[in-house]
Amino acid sequence: MGGDHGGAAASLAARVRHVEALLEQRGLVDPLELDRALEAFLARANPDNGARLVARAWVDPGFRARLLLDGNAAIGEVGVSMGGGLQEQRLKVVENTATTHNVVVCTLCSCYPVALLGPSPTWYKSEAYRSRVVRDPRSVLAEFGFALPDAVAITVWDASAETRYLVVPRRPEGTEGLDERALADLVTRDGLIGVAAV
Repeated sequence: MGGDHGGAAASLAARVRHVEALLEQRGLVDPLELDRALEAFLARANPDNGARLVARAWVDPGFRARLLLDGNAAIGEVGVSMGGGLQEQRLKVVENTATTHNVVVCTLCSCYPVALLGPSPTWYKSEAYRSRVVRDPRSVLAEFGFALPDAVAITVWDASAETRYLVVPRRPEGTEGLDERALADLVTRDGLIGVAAV
């Protein structure tokens, strides 16, 4: 695990806020227009975006390989993005298997792929989750009602200002006859974070 939660990205964010305030003070930028742009972004940001990516990965092995290799490039094929902005975050996609389970956290704040998962849940931002899932992920997952066999290795990925993570959960057995849309309906935000099965 690792990640830079400060450094260049934090400095850039502070400079952006400063420039935005100056532009507003001088009447060059309408703060209401900025609010409208943010609201429009958030209206498009929801877990359905991530669910569509997972469903496509389940039915299309080529897309799955591209998604795991370069998440940012692959998500455009499904018509979604990380949300743009001055600095596009890197999307790292990790896949659960029969022997490996992935879970995502941001230990220092709450970095999270909002465009793909919608607003982050309260528990994701809580200090209890952020600290405990790193030390004892198996127990934390059990508290979510998701018990994994001891033989399954758990990897915890620490998101940062530069890199966001998305988990491709295991495809449920017995879903071979479902189309992509029906498969996407099975995927939850918690599954995309790695605290639930699909």
